[in-house]
Amino acid sequence: MSDNVIVALSGGVGGAKLVLGLSRVLPPDELLVIANTGDDFEHLGLNISPDLDTVMYTLAGVANPDTGWGRRDESWAFMDALAGMGGETWFKLGDRDLATHVERTRRLRAGETLTQITTDFCRRLSVGARLLPMTDDAVRTRVRIDNGWIDFQDYFVRRQCQPEIREVEFAGVAQARANPGFLAALSAASLRGVVICPSNPFISVEPILAVPGVREALAACSAPIIAVSPVIGGRAVKGPTAKMMRELGLAASAPAVARRYGDLIDGFILDEADAADAGEIRPLVTIAPTLMTNLVEREALARVTLDAIAAIRLQGSRQRAGA
Repeated sequence: MSDNVIVALSGGVGGAKLVLGLSRVLPPDELLVIANTGDDFEHLGLNISPDLDTVMYTLAGVANPDTGWGRRDESWAFMDALAGMGGETWFKLGDRDLATHVERTRRLRAGETLTQITTDFCRRLSVGARLLPMTDDAVRTRVRIDNGWIDFQDYFVRRQCQPEIREVEFAGVAQARANPGFLAALSAASLRGVVICPSNPFISVEPILAVPGVREALAACSAPIIAVSPVIGGRAVKGPTAKMMRELGLAASAPAVARRYGDLIDGFILDEADAADAGEIRPLVTIAPTLMTNLVEREALARVTLDAIAAIRLQGSRQRAGA
C-alpha cells in the first residue's frame, strides 16, 4: 500500500457514503476500509454480510441508489418464488445480491477466509480501495429487549427497530482475532490518519472496537483519529442511532457520541446545525455540513475530514484529551 494511508472504520449505508467520498479524493492505494461484521448472520442457509456488502457495492458503483443497500437494477424472482413456497421473506435478497451470498457461502465452506473472499469479490467488481472485514471470526451483535435477547437482524429488519433496547452485546467477540491487515496498517509508519465514519456507534463502530487488540492498537497509533458525527440536530441521519441512544440512557446528541468515543479520538466533525454544542466537545472540533445527499457533498465531507487530520498532524502530536 501507499506511504500515506487513511484507515476508515465503517458500518453500512451511512458510513459507506463517506467511504465513497474518501475513495474519490484519495488514490486507491491510500484508502483502507475496515467494515463491521457484527451484523453478519446466517439466513436461508447462507452467510450474509450486510455492512461489508453495502460498502463493497457502494465502492463498485453498483449499490441500489434508492435503498443504499443491495444492488442496482435488482430483480426479485427468487423472493417471489420463495414466498410462493411459504418461505421466510422478511429479509429481502435480490437476485443479483443473492449471487454474492451463495458464492461467499460456498467458498467459506470450502475453507477460504472472509478476507480472501472479499478481496477477490472487490477485484472482480473493480473496487480500487482495499476493503477488509474487521475479523475473519464470527461475531454476532445481539440486543436485549424486554422479553430477552434477540439477534440484531431480527431487531433491525424483522421488527423494524420497534422494541426498546436495554443492552447490546457482541457474541463471540472475546474469541475473535482482529484482521491482521487492520492491525498492520495501524502500526505502520505510513499511517496518515484514522476516520470513524458517521455510522451507529453502538452497532456499527463498537463491534469493531470490541475485537481484542483493536482499541489498544488505535490508542498506540501515532496518527490522528477523527470521528464524524452520525447525529444532526438530535436526529440520526440514517437508522436507529438516536432512538438507541435515548433507550440506553444517553442524550441523542453529537456531544454524547463524542463522549462515547472518549479519549480514543483526537478530533470530531460536527454538523453546522449543532455548532452551539462545540464547547461540550474537548477534542479538536471541525464544524461543517455533514449531511451527504449527493456525491458532491460526500466528496466535500471527505476533504473536510482529511483537512482535520492534517491540522492535528501539524500540531505534531495526537490530542487525546477526551470529550
